[in-house]
Amino acid sequence: MKFKNRVAVVTGGARDIGKAISVKLAAEGARVAINYFGSSGPAEDTLKEIKDAGGQAILVQGDMTQPDDVGRLIDECRAAFGPEIHMLVNVAGGLVARKTIDEMDADFFDQVIKLNLHSTFLLTKAVVPLMPEGGAIVNLASQAGRDGGGPGASAYAAAKGAVMTFTRSMAKELGPKNIRVNALCPGVISTTFHDTFTKAEVRSNIAAATPLRREGGANEVADAVAYLASGESSFITGVNMDINGGLMFS
Repeated sequence: MKFKNRVAVVTGGARDIGKAISVKLAAEGARVAINYFGSSGPAEDTLKEIKDAGGQAILVQGDMTQPDDVGRLIDECRAAFGPEIHMLVNVAGGLVARKTIDEMDADFFDQVIKLNLHSTFLLTKAVVPLMPEGGAIVNLASQAGRDGGGPGASAYAAAKGAVMTFTRSMAKELGPKNIRVNALCPGVISTTFHDTFTKAEVRSNIAAATPLRREGGANEVADAVAYLASGESSFITGVNMDINGGLMFS
């Protein structure tokens, strides 16, 4: 129970990687405020799983690109669990669609940047004043932020690359307050993201080229988040940690 008496906010915490993170933190004793946007059914399932296991959590619907919704998430978290927030995990984000530079317009590019980068900024700004010494922020970047992404993913890759840089900047800025900021850069993880956006044959080829010869699991990402959020990584900050089965080394 490494997170006993600690409060966590997880954006995009209802399904796939976000769900695994929410469940993992709650299983380790954290009281978790789970944000979701449109996945109300999966959100309720995640909450039930946590409570059935004896954990504590609340659900808060909201669009993390909107300051008012971010504010409501934080207010409801504090009302349920007290004034301090010890952990923030920024999962909310997405590819939206695969579009080449010829296919996308400025509005689409801005939408992807806002969903992935602006949301991370808004949550960080809202939570840091409430985070005591020893707090931790973990951002979800992507392997796409390192290698530019697959076909039609330039806006997403640019956004995740910016998340990686923002992570380093915040690590420097918040380090004197003893708040650590790190990010994970997942490769191909078996989730609905890739079910939606990546062809089966492409996934098979990537798995075959990966030294571990498989895709990753959401639970493996959650384990890494728990490590980066815990005191076990107390001298690690500003790191963008790869979790891709050895497909790419930083």
